[in-house]
Amino acid sequence: MALTKERKNEIIKEYARQEGDTGSVEVQVAVLTADINELNKHMASHKHDFHSQRGLMKKIGRRRNLLRYLRNDDIQRYRELIKRLGLRR
Repeated sequence: MALTKERKNEIIKEYARQEGDTGSVEVQVAVLTADINELNKHMASHKHDFHSQRGLMKKIGRRRNLLRYLRNDDIQRYRELIKRLGLRR
């Protein structure tokens, strides 16, 4: 259910702005998005797992706040990130 260490490191390498970057908004949002997608798969088959559902909602809220910060700070980076992640239609 959780991301493996290898998968998380791949995501970090892909979205890092520079070498060793693990804390930028882009990296945090990409990791949260991968977590959210995994939890969505889990929730599809375990509809009554309310503890995981609460964790999913907390991750979605955290991602929303990070995206709002990025949109207010640098709209171009925000647009590139949501396009790469495929978040908006």
